[in-house]
Amino acid sequence: MARPRPTEFDKKKVVAENRRARFDYFIDEVFEAGIVLTGTEVKSLRFGEGSIAESYAEVKDDQVWLVNSNVPEFSHGNRFNHEPKRPRKLLLKERQIAKMHGAVAREGMTLVPLSIYFNGKGRAKVELALARGKKAHDKRETIKERDWKREQSRLLRQHG
Repeated sequence: MARPRPTEFDKKKVVAENRRARFDYFIDEVFEAGIVLTGTEVKSLRFGEGSIAESYAEVKDDQVWLVNSNVPEFSHGNRFNHEPKRPRKLLLKERQIAKMHGAVAREGMTLVPLSIYFNGKGRAKVELALARGKKAHDKRETIKERDWKREQSRLLRQHG
Protein backbone atom coordinates (compact mmCIF):
# COMPACT_ATOMS: atom_id res chain seq x y z
CA MET A 1 0.00 0.00 0.00
CA ALA A 2 1.33 3.43 -0.92
CA ARG A 3 2.16 5.85 1.84
CA PRO A 4 0.27 9.16 1.85
CA ARG A 5 2.28 12.16 0.68
CA PRO A 6 3.30 14.54 3.48
CA THR A 7 1.84 18.02 3.43
CA GLU A 8 3.92 20.58 1.57
CA PHE A 9 5.09 23.70 3.33
CA ASP A 10 5.49 27.19 1.88
CA LYS A 11 9.09 26.94 0.65
CA LYS A 12 10.28 30.08 -1.10
CA LYS A 13 14.05 29.44 -1.08
CA VAL A 14 15.51 26.04 -0.24
CA VAL A 15 18.99 26.45 1.23
CA ALA A 16 20.03 22.90 2.11
CA GLU A 17 18.42 19.57 1.33
CA ASN A 18 19.09 16.09 2.66
CA ARG A 19 18.32 14.02 -0.44
CA ARG A 20 19.87 10.89 1.04
CA ALA A 21 17.30 10.83 3.86
CA ARG A 22 14.44 9.71 1.60
CA PHE A 23 16.61 6.81 0.40
CA ASP A 24 17.83 5.71 3.83
CA TYR A 25 14.59 6.11 5.80
CA PHE A 26 10.84 5.49 5.59
CA ILE A 27 9.37 8.94 6.26
CA ASP A 28 6.34 8.66 8.57
CA GLU A 29 5.46 12.21 9.59
CA VAL A 30 6.85 15.61 8.60
CA PHE A 31 6.98 18.70 10.82
CA GLU A 32 7.92 22.31 10.11
CA ALA A 33 10.11 23.79 12.83
CA GLY A 34 11.56 27.23 13.33
CA ILE A 35 15.28 27.41 14.02
CA VAL A 36 17.12 29.71 16.44
CA LEU A 37 19.96 31.41 14.54
CA THR A 38 22.38 34.26 15.12
CA GLY A 39 22.72 37.13 12.63
CA THR A 40 25.77 35.80 10.80
CA GLU A 41 24.15 32.36 10.47
CA VAL A 42 21.13 33.90 8.76
CA LYS A 43 23.41 35.80 6.38
CA SER A 44 25.33 32.63 5.49
CA LEU A 45 22.08 30.77 4.84
CA ARG A 46 20.75 33.60 2.67
CA PHE A 47 23.85 33.20 0.48
CA GLY A 48 22.87 29.55 0.02
CA GLU A 49 25.60 28.07 2.17
CA GLY A 50 24.90 25.29 4.63
CA SER A 51 24.65 21.53 4.82
CA ILE A 52 22.47 19.06 6.71
CA ALA A 53 23.83 15.90 5.06
CA GLU A 54 25.08 14.21 8.26
CA SER A 55 22.80 16.00 10.72
CA TYR A 56 20.05 14.69 12.96
CA ALA A 57 17.75 16.05 15.65
CA GLU A 58 17.41 14.95 19.25
CA VAL A 59 15.03 15.66 22.11
CA LYS A 60 16.76 16.83 25.31
CA ASP A 61 14.96 18.29 28.35
CA ASP A 62 11.70 18.93 26.46
CA GLN A 63 13.54 20.79 23.69
CA VAL A 64 14.53 19.66 20.21
CA TRP A 65 18.09 20.33 18.99
CA LEU A 66 19.52 20.12 15.47
CA VAL A 67 22.92 18.46 15.84
CA ASN A 68 25.86 18.35 13.40
CA SER A 69 24.40 20.74 10.82
CA ASN A 70 27.03 22.88 9.12
CA VAL A 71 26.46 26.60 8.53
CA PRO A 72 29.85 28.00 7.50
CA GLU A 73 31.13 31.23 8.97
CA PHE A 74 29.97 34.41 7.23
CA SER A 75 32.74 35.74 5.01
CA HIS A 76 32.30 39.37 6.10
CA GLY A 77 31.69 38.50 9.76
CA ASN A 78 33.92 39.96 12.42
CA ARG A 79 34.67 38.74 15.94
CA PHE A 80 30.93 38.06 16.45
CA ASN A 81 30.97 35.29 13.84
CA HIS A 82 29.31 32.01 14.82
CA GLU A 83 30.63 28.49 15.35
CA PRO A 84 29.84 26.43 12.19
CA LYS A 85 28.73 23.10 13.74
CA ARG A 86 27.08 24.20 16.97
CA PRO A 87 23.79 22.55 18.08
CA ARG A 88 20.82 24.74 17.13
CA LYS A 89 17.52 24.85 18.98
CA LEU A 90 14.37 24.04 16.99
CA LEU A 91 11.08 25.76 17.77
CA LEU A 92 8.09 23.41 17.98
CA LYS A 93 4.87 23.18 19.97
CA GLU A 94 4.89 21.15 23.20
CA ARG A 95 2.49 18.58 21.78
CA GLN A 96 4.76 18.01 18.77
CA ILE A 97 7.81 17.67 21.01
CA ALA A 98 5.99 15.15 23.22
CA LYS A 99 4.94 13.15 20.14
CA MET A 100 8.52 13.10 18.83
CA HIS A 101 9.94 12.15 22.23
CA GLY A 102 7.50 9.24 22.54
CA ALA A 103 8.19 7.98 19.02
CA VAL A 104 11.96 8.13 19.45
CA ALA A 105 11.94 6.55 22.92
CA ARG A 106 9.33 3.80 22.43
CA GLU A 107 9.21 3.02 18.72
CA GLY A 108 12.90 3.42 17.87
CA MET A 109 12.35 6.13 15.29
CA THR A 110 14.79 8.84 14.26
CA LEU A 111 14.39 12.59 13.79
CA VAL A 112 15.87 13.47 10.40
CA PRO A 113 16.04 16.98 8.91
CA LEU A 114 14.94 16.94 5.27
CA SER A 115 15.60 20.56 4.30
CA ILE A 116 16.37 24.07 5.53
CA TYR A 117 14.49 26.83 3.73
CA PHE A 118 13.11 30.34 4.00
CA ASN A 119 9.33 30.63 4.01
CA GLY A 120 7.19 33.39 2.48
CA LYS A 121 7.78 35.68 5.47
CA GLY A 122 11.56 35.29 5.23
CA ARG A 123 11.89 33.07 8.30
CA ALA A 124 14.36 30.18 8.33
CA LYS A 125 12.58 26.86 8.79
CA VAL A 126 13.61 23.20 9.04
CA GLU A 127 11.53 20.39 7.58
CA LEU A 128 11.90 17.65 10.19
CA ALA A 129 10.72 14.07 9.72
CA LEU A 130 9.98 11.19 12.05
CA ALA A 131 11.57 8.33 10.18
CA ARG A 132 12.27 4.62 10.45
CA GLY A 133 15.52 3.24 9.03
CA LYS A 134 15.47 1.04 5.93
CA LYS A 135 17.21 -2.30 5.77
CA ALA A 136 19.42 -3.27 2.81
CA HIS A 137 16.63 -5.21 1.07
CA ASP A 138 14.30 -2.19 1.39
CA LYS A 139 16.92 0.00 -0.30
CA ARG A 140 17.29 -2.52 -3.13
CA GLU A 141 13.51 -2.50 -3.58
CA THR A 142 13.54 1.31 -3.76
CA ILE A 143 16.25 1.20 -6.45
CA LYS A 144 14.28 -1.36 -8.48
CA GLU A 145 11.12 0.73 -8.25
CA ARG A 146 12.93 3.90 -9.29
CA ASP A 147 14.61 2.17 -12.26
CA TRP A 148 11.28 0.69 -13.39
CA LYS A 149 9.56 4.09 -13.28
CA ARG A 150 12.41 5.60 -15.30
CA GLU A 151 12.17 2.78 -17.87
CA GLN A 152 8.39 3.11 -17.98
CA SER A 153 8.55 6.83 -18.74
CA ARG A 154 11.21 6.17 -21.40
CA LEU A 155 8.94 3.61 -23.09
CA LEU A 156 5.96 5.92 -22.97
CA ARG A 157 7.99 8.72 -24.58
CA GLN A 158 9.18 6.44 -27.39
CA HIS A 159 5.81 4.90 -28.23
CA GLY A 160 3.80 7.91 -27.16
